[in-house]
Amino acid sequence: MKIALVTGAGSGFGYLTALTLLEQGIHVIATMRTLQTADNLRKDAENKKIAERLTILQMDVTNSEQIKNVRNYIDKEFKRLDVLVNNAGFCQGGFVSDLTYSNWKMQMDVNVDGTFQVTKQLIPLLERSEKAYIINISSVSGLIGLPGMSAYCSSKFALEGFSESLRIELLPKDIYVSLVEPGSYQTKIWEKGLAGIEPTDMEEDALKESVLRYARRAADGGANPQEVADLVARISRLKKPKLRYPIGKGAKALYYAKKLVPWSLVERVVMKQL
Repeated sequence: MKIALVTGAGSGFGYLTALTLLEQGIHVIATMRTLQTADNLRKDAENKKIAERLTILQMDVTNSEQIKNVRNYIDKEFKRLDVLVNNAGFCQGGFVSDLTYSNWKMQMDVNVDGTFQVTKQLIPLLERSEKAYIINISSVSGLIGLPGMSAYCSSKFALEGFSESLRIELLPKDIYVSLVEPGSYQTKIWEKGLAGIEPTDMEEDALKESVLRYARRAADGGANPQEVADLVARISRLKKPKLRYPIGKGAKALYYAKKLVPWSLVERVVMKQL
């Protein structure tokens, strides 16, 4: 039986990914910053009759001691890890002029440093697997910088570079690193991120008003996040998964447009959309 760890399993992609992997017969260690939604996840697993393969542990990805405790638990109980899904993260919205340094630092602490710490601690356990997978949940925001999302985009750009380097480092050990790059999906990350975009004098800044309006439309029209969970589960079954998997409305088009279209044209399209 495969052993998988999913970070940020309290809601959104992580929650659905944990359930989807359980349905595939994998033993899932679902970690959460707080255990507020642990009962919900356990109840859903019980209803699907898959709870016997579910372990829920508290782990804040910025807390090195909690990460160490989870690593020691896996080492003691299972001796190895086959799949690591780095999903934990949040979106800090806001124009650069409105962001504080603490806003910026927290974004990097969770989305970048947290992913590094978890991965670093668990690589020795992944190396014990015949074939292992690290699946990092990125975003289309890791492909293109968007107004009002500088902190979030920067964190996802960093995750993209980290994953590229890590993939090459670990390929000789049969550990495959992949990036899942979702577009707009209906998850709570939007609710928290949008709150940071709102300036005090919205009516005085037409661009900020347009960004907020566009972001809300994107959130309301987002696709079913189960698609992302299904993709993660599929990657964990592939013999040789690719590095990048853009998913969602316009995600693949954006990926290729960034490579092929001059930036001046990208600017005009973005400004027109806003």
